[in-house]
Amino acid sequence: VQLQASGGGLVQAGGSLRLSCAASGRTFSARYMAWFRQAPGKEREFVAAIKWSSRHTTYGDSVKGRFTISRDNAENTVTLQMNNLKPEDTAVYYCAAGTSIITSTQHMGAQYDYWGQGTLVTVSS
Repeated sequence: VQLQASGGGLVQAGGSLRLSCAASGRTFSARYMAWFRQAPGKEREFVAAIKWSSRHTTYGDSVKGRFTISRDNAENTVTLQMNNLKPEDTAVYYCAAGTSIITSTQHMGAQYDYWGQGTLVTVSS
């Protein structure tokens, strides 16, 4: 499985960006897909996850109410709509797919099997 993330860029505080993650390769059997981010000098942070079958979503506390994760089964694509962006949202954003994740571990990066290459989001103040 290969994951290709796109959509990053430079935006002013208060603006919006939409990230996409396209999955390809052998039969796609992810149970969860998620977005994580890592800012310079900081640890990787959970952003959002979506359960492929039910579309149930979960968000990190810092992005609740501002970010929305969704998926398109037909296109094997997950998107992250980011609104009201803040300078502290500046990071490299990674999409990930997990085939054996359970609800209680969906926020844990180590549980994910496949990772995209990352896309940089820069929010200026």
